[in-house]
Amino acid sequence: MDHEEKLPRYRVLTGPDDATFCWRVSEMLDLGYELHGSPSVTFNGDRVIVAQALVRPQ
Repeated sequence: MDHEEKLPRYRVLTGPDDATFCWRVSEMLDLGYELHGSPSVTFNGDRVIVAQALVRPQ
């Protein structure tokens, strides 16, 4: 079983809206995931939090 077969087909990444979050999404795109829908954004009273769903086509 190679690395790609171990990856889930669906992921939701969440975190502060910063460069680290963007890099995490970029890494998933490099692994073959595609964005699924628009990002969600909320404010937790301290900072902006984002969520992005991704799917990996079979």
